[in-house]
Amino acid sequence: MARIVIIGGHGKIALQLERLLADRGNEVDAIIRNPDHAGDVTAAGARPVVADIERLDVDDLAEILHGHDAVVWSAGAGGGDPARTYAVDRDAAIRSMAAAESAGVMRYVMVSYFGSPDHTVPEGNSFRAYAEAKAAADEHLAGTALDWTILGPSTLTDGEGTGAIDVGPPSSGTVDRADVAAVAAEAVHRDSTVRRTIRFNGGGTPIAEALG
Repeated sequence: MARIVIIGGHGKIALQLERLLADRGNEVDAIIRNPDHAGDVTAAGARPVVADIERLDVDDLAEILHGHDAVVWSAGAGGGDPARTYAVDRDAAIRSMAAAESAGVMRYVMVSYFGSPDHTVPEGNSFRAYAEAKAAADEHLAGTALDWTILGPSTLTDGEGTGAIDVGPPSSGTVDRADVAAVAAEAVHRDSTVRRTIRFNGGGTPIAEALG
């Protein structure tokens, strides 16, 4: 099938995505920072690659990405520290895009959020750093030569997933992380999602049909 690398491989969405991709016969590498998480990644059917994306430069990242067919960005600083949020969600993400181009890995799927890009969050708001970091990364990705897809799920929940979503709703609702993983697993192989920003809630349309 394909060789796919997931950046941020121990996240709740990423672990489910790894299992879905592996079950479909793909070879999946998962970049993680903490070696203690390797067992969880292996159990999900992926190969753990221990590397700190916050510290790697473009050449180092390109070496890791080389030979893959697609990159999925599912990493994040987790909020809290604005400096680290910018370092991971903006700067490391943008370096990974340059690395993908350098390594010749043109398919790139970004797991973002429903509201991005949003430059309206005021100074002093705890959400501002995340909103600005994601906006910068998404806007940069859309300006690259990569075959990109930006996924914009609404508020994340921990249900089992329904296998159905609502694409292009007028406002953000909720969606299970399991369905976000399923959307990413479907989108990464679909030419119809290239150069599209896809915002979605949980809904009533089967994922394969909803993506077109």
